[in-house]
Amino acid sequence: MRKCLLMAAAAMMAAMCLQARADNAMKLATPAMEPRLTYETNGSYHPELELRQGDNAFVAQERVDASAGKNWTWMRTNDNVKPYKVMDDLSFVGIPVFAAGWIIKSEKALFRQDYKNPHSNTRLITNFKTGIDDYTQYFGPVMTVGLKLGGYEGRSDWGRLLGSSLMSYAIMAAFVNGIKYTASEMRPDGSTANSWPSGHTATSFVGATILHKEYGLTRSPWFSVAGYGVATATGVMRILNNRHWISDVLSGAGIGIMSTELGYALGDVLFKGRGLLRNDLQGFSDNPSFFAISMGMSFGSKSLDFGYENLKNSEDLDFDVEDDERLKIDFHTATAVDAEGAYFFNKYVGIGGRLRVRAMTAKGWSDFIGIAHEDRDMTIQTINDWYNMFSPTPVTEEHVDGLLNGIISDEEITVESDHLTEFSANVGLYLNLPLSRRFSLGTKFLAGRTMTQELDINAAYKGTTKNMDTHIVFDNGELSDLSISNLRDGEKYDIEWDYLTLGGNNSTTFGTGLSLTYRHKSNFLWKAFVDYDFSKKKFKLTYDPLRFMKVTAPDLGALFETMDVKLDPQVFERSKNMHYITVGGSFAISF
Repeated sequence: MRKCLLMAAAAMMAAMCLQARADNAMKLATPAMEPRLTYETNGSYHPELELRQGDNAFVAQERVDASAGKNWTWMRTNDNVKPYKVMDDLSFVGIPVFAAGWIIKSEKALFRQDYKNPHSNTRLITNFKTGIDDYTQYFGPVMTVGLKLGGYEGRSDWGRLLGSSLMSYAIMAAFVNGIKYTASEMRPDGSTANSWPSGHTATSFVGATILHKEYGLTRSPWFSVAGYGVATATGVMRILNNRHWISDVLSGAGIGIMSTELGYALGDVLFKGRGLLRNDLQGFSDNPSFFAISMGMSFGSKSLDFGYENLKNSEDLDFDVEDDERLKIDFHTATAVDAEGAYFFNKYVGIGGRLRVRAMTAKGWSDFIGIAHEDRDMTIQTINDWYNMFSPTPVTEEHVDGLLNGIISDEEITVESDHLTEFSANVGLYLNLPLSRRFSLGTKFLAGRTMTQELDINAAYKGTTKNMDTHIVFDNGELSDLSISNLRDGEKYDIEWDYLTLGGNNSTTFGTGLSLTYRHKSNFLWKAFVDYDFSKKKFKLTYDPLRFMKVTAPDLGALFETMDVKLDPQVFERSKNMHYITVGGSFAISF
């Protein structure tokens, strides 16, 4: 019995050990059950990995380290980037910008100067001259390449970026040169007949749009503001340098934007999903706060005239002026460039401000160069006539001409500025009316100050002064005896003065306007606007044709002053209500 019990106990222990081993074996054979999502990638977007949970979509993403030399890859593709669709990436905004330049081409019918004038010293029409625009046209590509070299990822890897950029510049060059040498439009300075459209501006806007697409749309809208701001400044400098008309700049900007959009569209077709690193920023904000850069044309007050009633010292004159003897100055349509921004408290109401530069070019302003020559000839002839008339010794006109030889040996009449430029700063109330997810209407009510930079024609004479002996006797206030003799050379002189200037005072300005905003992508906007501005300005015209008389023939000048023949400048003043309607377009960002 005892033996049987021992055998039974051993059997039970063996069974328990086998059970423990079986339990342990089962535990070791069972893998840990942890939820994982694994997938294989080949460097492209995988729509099958896009999972949906309710209304929120999320995509399985693999983080790619852009550092450690990977920014030097040729056609790297991030796995979380969707291929671009051609039509989704075209804005077509370049078309109306180009068309606006083409429509206003007729404004250049009257050139700012007589560029056929054989006198080379009358060719320069403004002393504004800068070569900065030769460099700012490359701001966009330099900025884009610099960011990439710094390891800051944009839209495309190197291969796709270079391919899209080269196609953009090639399309732009074909458009610009094809139109330039077909239209044969004369430049404002009369140098060459290849003015329309502006190649510098087109090049600058290609670079700005590349920066906009690579970093503005994918990283921060302020890259776009920087690019388009510098591009706009380049176009303005081309105008101020008298190398282009506003129509040339507008058409050049339109070609630059269109060419880049076409170049990138071709890149999307050729490269498909390869070489893409980032997609555009997503999401639409309901807040209409914005910062914008604008360009437009101002129509309205385009002429100023001055008559006898506007002459400040008219009481000193002893003769009457006919009513129709008026000095009238007409202007071309003005160019307006703006920087504008507003902060909105909600969808409808905000406050903001606008900085505007408006420049009007005077028509025929250089015609006064010819008038200056006439004033010079008339003054020298007056010296001749007076010497002949009042010399005690009879002399011939030819003899006096010889004595006057060298009185003006070097002459330069220069249009220092033919732009009546107005700078204004306004602040006020901004209103917004949403029409749909992408479109909205806006208006504003602004007040501020405006200042004006004057038009100016400068005269510079060199030569030899002419001295003479004068004898004058008055009897009871009446001239009884006058004689001039001994005309002779004096000292060398070199004088420079403002021959003719026109400017306006600082004044208060009021403005309003309507705008239509299209939200193109995320926080990028295009605006079309019509603004109205009003100011009351006092204009001052100073005409000083006889300043040189006091220097070249001081004795005779003093004699004139004694006889109340005024050699002082004629000063005209008048007030005028200035009305402007500005039509234009803006590139804007919302924030």
